[in-house]
Amino acid sequence: MTKRELEKFKKLLFEKREELTANVNHITGDTRRQSQKEASGDLSGYSLHMADMASDNFEREFSLNLASGECETLLKIDEALKRIDEKSYGKCLTCGKKVSKRRLSAVPYAELCIPCKRKEEEKK
Repeated sequence: MTKRELEKFKKLLFEKREELTANVNHITGDTRRQSQKEASGDLSGYSLHMADMASDNFEREFSLNLASGECETLLKIDEALKRIDEKSYGKCLTCGKKVSKRRLSAVPYAELCIPCKRKEEEKK
C-alpha cells in the first residue's frame, strides 16, 4: 500500500474515532447523570410504577450496551492505527493476505479479509 493510501486510511480512522468517542461520551454522560425520575421525564413527587421502572432500566441498559459496543470499535480503531505504524495495516490477521482496499474503505479497522471473516462468522 502506498504512503498516500495509508494516510487516507489513517485520516478515516481518526475521523471515525472522534465520532465514536463523542457518541460514547454523550450516551454514558446522559445515562449516568439522570436519575430514574429524570430519565422517565416524571419530575412529580409520585413514585414510579414498577413497569415504568423496568422500562427505564431497560433503556438505560440498552444505552450502556450500545456505548460498550462502540468502545470495542474504538479499540479496533486503535489497533488499526498501531498496524499502520508497524507497517502491517491491510494484511489479514488470520491468513496474512491483503485485505481489499474496498473493504478497508468501508471498514477501515477491518482485521480480516472477507474469506476469513466469513469463516469466523460461520463458526459462531
